Amino acid sequence: MYCTGRTTRDRASEYGRPETIEDTAELVTAAGGTGIAVPTDHLDPDAVAALVDRIEREHGRLDVLVNDIWGGELMVEWDVPVWRHDLANGLRTLRLAIDTHLVTAHHALRLLSRTPGGLVVEVTDGTADYNAANYRLNVYYDLAKIAPIRLARSWAHELRGHDGTAVAVTPGWLRSEIMLETFGVTEDTWRDALERVPHFAISETPRFVGRGIAALAADPQRHRWSGRSTSSGELGREYGVDDLDGSRPDAWRYVVEVQDAGLPADTTGYR
Repeated sequence: MYCTGRTTRDRASEYGRPETIEDTAELVTAAGGTGIAVPTDHLDPDAVAALVDRIEREHGRLDVLVNDIWGGELMVEWDVPVWRHDLANGLRTLRLAIDTHLVTAHHALRLLSRTPGGLVVEVTDGTADYNAANYRLNVYYDLAKIAPIRLARSWAHELRGHDGTAVAVTPGWLRSEIMLETFGVTEDTWRDALERVPHFAISETPRFVGRGIAALAADPQRHRWSGRSTSSGELGREYGVDDLDGSRPDAWRYVVEVQDAGLPADTTGYR
């Protein structure tokens, strides 16, 4: 597994996070795979082309592309109308969230499409149904999170003649490093945040969506998902995949039926 991005142990991006692609590669190796860190700016077509050329030289094929590129949290102004939102930050957000996916697909799908059975996963925030029915915080974030769902449909169409599959996948309320830091907790103490943010009870670790995607990739009938939008919760139900604590959180059903409905936090029947 090639782990790419701009933040390495030698050089951080303007995103300013301490996590690095080397850390990610080591997690892959510790989990039983082979993690390879390759510094790559996915807005740089030449850098992405070099990455794909390296994969082709070393393996001759690309089986799975997980297009999970973002990095806009620090530029997004929540619940701010377009005329008040910083324009440069908004446009930069779209470049990070959409252009990177297009640049990567342009180069990577050339290799992936050569071998039948390839899988493309577009990672976003929100299912197609939820994002169609709800405005997502501001116009830039809204566009950024709807676009990968449409891109998955596009890749499904373009890969149809190459026996390829493309799916949009969203995690639930993710206990990412930045989210834990924002709430002032750790993975071991995350429940301490529930007094202030009760619905955080439905949250999940990053491993849950990763396990779901791995199960999807291993499914010989995965083409039945092509062009669809799904979630970590749905993949968990479909493939019998659990989070690290043995639970199976269904965050997007919970959001609609409990959180957005204004009900008290209660995960009974949702994890």
